[in-house]
Amino acid sequence: MAVGAIGDEEEWVSLYEEENEPDAQTLEIPNLTPYTHYRFRMRQVNIVGTSPFSQSSRVIQTLQAPPDVAPTSITVRTASETSLRLRWVPLPDSQYNGNPESVGYRIKYWRPDLQAQALAQVINDRLEREFTIEGLEEWTEYELQMQAFNAIGAGPWSEAVRGRTRESGYQIAYRLASSSPNTFTTVEVGATVRQFTATELAPESAYIFRLSAKTRQGWGVPLEATVITTEKRERPAPPRELLVPQAQVTARSLQLRWVPGSDGASPIRYFTVQVRELPGGEWQTYSSSVSHEATACAVERLRPFTSYKLRLKATNDIGDSDFSTETDAVTTLQDVPGEPPSFVSVTPHTTSSVLIQWRPPRDESLNGLLQGYRIYYRELESEAASATVSKTLKTPSALRAELAAQSSFKTVNSSTLTTYELTRLKKYRRYEVILTAYNIIGESPASAPVEVFVGEAAPAMAPQNIQVTPLTASQLEVTWDPPPPESQNGNIQGYKVYYWEADSQNETEKMKVLFLPETVVKLKNLTSHTQYLVRISAFNAAGDGPQSDPRQGRTHQAAPGTPSFLAFSEITSTTLNVSWGEPAAANGILQGYRVVYEPLAPVQGVSKVVTVDVKGNGQRWLKVRDLTKGVTYFFRVQARTIAYGPELQANVTAGPAEGSPGSPRDVLVTKSASELTLQWIEGNAGRTPTTGYVIEARPSDEGLWDMFVKDIPRSATSYTVSLDKLRQGVTYEFRVVAVNQAGYGEPSSPSTAVSAQVETPFYEEWWFLLVMALCSLIVILLVVFALVLHGQNRTYGSCSRGKSISNMEESVTLDNGGFAALELNSRHLNVKNTFSKKNGTRSPPRPSPGGLHYSDEDICNKYNGAVLTESANLKEKSVDASESEGTDSESEDAPPQHSFVNHYMSDPTYYNSWKRRAPGGRAPHRYEAVAGGEAGPHLHTVVTTQSAVFAPAGPGARTPLTGFSSFV
Repeated sequence: MAVGAIGDEEEWVSLYEEENEPDAQTLEIPNLTPYTHYRFRMRQVNIVGTSPFSQSSRVIQTLQAPPDVAPTSITVRTASETSLRLRWVPLPDSQYNGNPESVGYRIKYWRPDLQAQALAQVINDRLEREFTIEGLEEWTEYELQMQAFNAIGAGPWSEAVRGRTRESGYQIAYRLASSSPNTFTTVEVGATVRQFTATELAPESAYIFRLSAKTRQGWGVPLEATVITTEKRERPAPPRELLVPQAQVTARSLQLRWVPGSDGASPIRYFTVQVRELPGGEWQTYSSSVSHEATACAVERLRPFTSYKLRLKATNDIGDSDFSTETDAVTTLQDVPGEPPSFVSVTPHTTSSVLIQWRPPRDESLNGLLQGYRIYYRELESEAASATVSKTLKTPSALRAELAAQSSFKTVNSSTLTTYELTRLKKYRRYEVILTAYNIIGESPASAPVEVFVGEAAPAMAPQNIQVTPLTASQLEVTWDPPPPESQNGNIQGYKVYYWEADSQNETEKMKVLFLPETVVKLKNLTSHTQYLVRISAFNAAGDGPQSDPRQGRTHQAAPGTPSFLAFSEITSTTLNVSWGEPAAANGILQGYRVVYEPLAPVQGVSKVVTVDVKGNGQRWLKVRDLTKGVTYFFRVQARTIAYGPELQANVTAGPAEGSPGSPRDVLVTKSASELTLQWIEGNAGRTPTTGYVIEARPSDEGLWDMFVKDIPRSATSYTVSLDKLRQGVTYEFRVVAVNQAGYGEPSSPSTAVSAQVETPFYEEWWFLLVMALCSLIVILLVVFALVLHGQNRTYGSCSRGKSISNMEESVTLDNGGFAALELNSRHLNVKNTFSKKNGTRSPPRPSPGGLHYSDEDICNKYNGAVLTESANLKEKSVDASESEGTDSESEDAPPQHSFVNHYMSDPTYYNSWKRRAPGGRAPHRYEAVAGGEAGPHLHTVVTTQSAVFAPAGPGARTPLTGFSSFV
């Protein structure tokens, strides 16, 4: 194989390959470019691979030769009645094939209607692009050709082009269409005139115009047109009834027919046809010069088996019509595929078969529905040197038409299959294979023939049981088993190990060849903590077998590289921010970073080294707050995985920076209930104007200055801070630093210390709330007392007036502070009387029983202002009993036994029982007594404050109501 470097740019390209000549000592390299400098180098190839390139040869220049090509893009335009202008694209420098100073062009021209000798013109300027040929006949057609030449000779002639000189003049004749045919008005104009205006015409009339060209030979054939003189002209109507007859549709063309619309009182000049390829194509103009007289147009240059829509518009002197309605979709017919299958390869598979692989033709070249492929193959005659590997020829050795009569073929009836095994071939024979694609119309052109030697086959299967084991941070061990014996197709001579980083195969893939049938290899010089993929193939004398599926393996971790950068920002006299970048080579999982800093020279005799470990990879910055003004510090940062990597070092000097502003003056802090306000006066300006301010704070519980507020506008001279942003109970000092483009300036003097405690309003203090609660309680008691007095006055007033009260509820308070609930039930009355005795108040006077006179009619029926019926039942209920236990139906039909008052008046023994219970006595019982005529013993429920006791009563006995004297 020979590889050459062309020209001065030293770009190495492959120029020639010579196969099966291992003993050759000389090599002829064809197809080189004349008059070009080359250097050559070579390499050898065997079944294992290619050798390194040889040393390059000296610079060699090929000889000059005539140009290989003619000028391109030649065009001819009419210049005048006797001249033509010719234009072309000059040759590029690489096609001169000789000294550029000797390159020129030759033009020959002749009249095709005469047999006269051609004339010639020579242009010696190689960069010239146009030339005017003078002295030609008027209104005459000429053919022209060009060629390039150099000092060695002339190159080939170009294709002939044609051009015609102008006429010497024109004649315009016109008349009314209704007048005599011989009454024309005639006007002659020069050869360069392209427009004529006729005047003094009759309005709303039809005229016939004729135009004739004139040369020295005479007048030519006239062109005639009808024109209507009117001011009512308008754009034409679009053509209608567009139709594409199916019979006129072929694979690459169709015919469009239409009916013209109204011309808008102005003659149609031409039609424009547009075509759109479905489904998503844009409208393309096929032709904009269809004759005004046409009603059909052949549309060509279409793609086979493709759907199209068409539309049409007309144009007159006023303008274009709208486009017509689109036609229905029209699909062209199928055609044979335009290209053969590509990238055809034929490799031995077994000792009697080969494996054929290919890629389908491009979709745009299928020209229909692909049905499948045909494989043509034939046995070749033996040669002196038999091939041991497949060989692809640069040019086909035979056409498909020749092979069809001499070879066999196999048909692959699948459009998706791209692999086929050709079996039952003869051993130790050479075969030639070509491939075609076919559809229902026919077959494509044939692919280039491929030769293969059958008899020796590469291994049919890949190695098995591949294992990838990490050894170190830069080594992996790969082990495997050979392919199965039945698939080896001979003796395994070695293995090829392909390996690459999982994320970048193209850039990192490497191959290692083992010439001994070993089944273990160590891959070295790998990247730490990186995922690798490994494939292995076996090879024998016939070639390489298939590669195995990729297996993964990851190298061990190692110490990381240096951080990618180290930067400092916000440098003040005591603080700065240091940040760093993640190492380019992490070599593992980053566990964190170590930052070490110290002053370059001792500060006050002390050199303090500070080490800070930052865990994790998320935070790659550190706030340093213990610097000394103007001192230079030495910083070191290193990353850590399983161990610390190398350090990245940098120096930085604490502020203020040179050229920075001076310190602000008169810093004042004022405090309100919820805010702090800092005020200051701008200090001296630095080298550049001040751009803003920052505020630093020093809390009493830390003692270090830290940046508190940034990006304060330069126009500000005060700043307000909410106390919520400070820690409660902590005392703070503040200072202000001015900033410009040079950096942070000298800080101001510290402000007076101020506490961050929020002052609570007096109405939220505990003592104020307690006073308000006591005042509210007093007001409530006064209101209640007033209401009680008012109620008692109304009660006694009602009794003295003898008014009947139908319903009343009162609470009875016993002398000892207990309560008893009395309920009088009848069909007319439900009464509960309650008297309350407060501490510090005197009980009402107790009347003497002997001095009281009761009447059953007056007193018993009207007691304490309440009308009592004779059928009243007395119930003294437990607090837990429901007030609705007694109903009118309980004693509705029972005769009254006696009244409530008569019962106690008739028995003097009850008088003495109405005495005040001694203070401090046991809490009164709560019980229920029912007065009535029921016979038998009664159970009285005695309820204490802790429990309920049921006590029996003797026949006819009545339990006195303790404290009833207070009730009376």
